[in-house]
Amino acid sequence: MVLDTVPVEYYLVLSAAVFCTGLFGILTRKNALMFLMSVELMLNAANINLVAFSFYWGEVTGQTFALFTMALAAAEVAVGIGIILVLYRNFESVSVSEATTLKW
Repeated sequence: MVLDTVPVEYYLVLSAAVFCTGLFGILTRKNALMFLMSVELMLNAANINLVAFSFYWGEVTGQTFALFTMALAAAEVAVGIGIILVLYRNFESVSVSEATTLKW
């Protein structure tokens, strides 16, 4: 019994769809939490590409970079949540349009 693998093009289409969803979320939302989730979607789309091409070429390099990207995403969330908490504490809202009042 021969198992056929999923072609790499399917992974690329999935990655493009996830990336476009994240980009749409960044461009249309004013909520800071939605910004963070949209950036996470875009990083996950990059991870899908890295792992797909790593499997396609038979190397481990892409999977290694995907692990580094996951660590970067965790650090980004930690800093982002801290910023959002300060934003909520000062303005009682997580809308990024109110953060412009922090300017001098």
